[in-house]
Amino acid sequence: MKPAQRLAATAVVMQLTCGLAFAEGPFIGQFELKTLESEAGYLEFQSQNAYAWGHTRRAVTSAGPPAGDDYLYDENSVTRMRNALEMEMVLSRHLKGRIGVEFEDERVDDPTAPFEANDFAGLKLTEIGGEVIAIFIPRDGDGFGLGAVVEFENPILSAADEPKKLIMGPIFELAQGPWSASLIPMAVHFFGGEPEEGEPHDNKWDFSYAAQIKYAYSEHWELALEAYGTIDRIGNTGHPTEAGVAIGDFDQHRIGPILYHTIALDPETAAGHKSGGEKEEEGSELTIGLGLLAGLNENTPDGTLKLSVEVDF
Repeated sequence: MKPAQRLAATAVVMQLTCGLAFAEGPFIGQFELKTLESEAGYLEFQSQNAYAWGHTRRAVTSAGPPAGDDYLYDENSVTRMRNALEMEMVLSRHLKGRIGVEFEDERVDDPTAPFEANDFAGLKLTEIGGEVIAIFIPRDGDGFGLGAVVEFENPILSAADEPKKLIMGPIFELAQGPWSASLIPMAVHFFGGEPEEGEPHDNKWDFSYAAQIKYAYSEHWELALEAYGTIDRIGNTGHPTEAGVAIGDFDQHRIGPILYHTIALDPETAAGHKSGGEKEEEGSELTIGLGLLAGLNENTPDGTLKLSVEVDF
């Protein structure tokens, strides 16, 4: 076989065996709760990190004609490591925004053979995103708060051909004494990207949620029970790929305890130190969250370690 023919044949094989190159599994967001905190001029740096293990082995099936002996691989979202860096700024009592970048170590989308189906691609910069949170009913201490979040995630660099995501939903908060609760149900729309040749854009909708019940047992320590999950593909939305039709969709659900510790970075100001008769102000604070989220079904990793670091200015 001539070199040109050999190159063409290789390209054809790769095209047939990479049916998942731009397919999307269920939306898996950062494991955090959006809040309605909205003091004007407030700034917060965030580092949201997750480390998962105990992944279900990838389902593999033979492709039908005309692919012959080629393979289809399940489209579940499997990420071994995620690191996100973000900055949040409060614009007014009723509006705040955030921008950030995300690094992920995801399972390879395009294995060339079944023995590579469970390999990971390594930690890469995959996404840049931004969000806006509107606060309709602010909450100061006890009571009910209501807001809404709209978030846009744009794949970049190694993931530039994957679909973009638009995430939107209400934010509910309720607090009484040391107890508080939050619930954020979200609709997630996939659009754009570069599908496989001959495949339509999927443009599906997922349903996702984040929930928390938290108890503050001192000024610096809080214990929360948090749950995160996604229902992959609401109804018959979008256009599933051949692998999606053959193997199906993948819901994921997690729940577990998270411990939060807050440290005052400016003890005098944080304690209400007044200077020159000025109004009492809070100083900068560092909050560290650490906990374990257990998978609730076979599509979800057995365990996910959550580590968050937030600095308020």
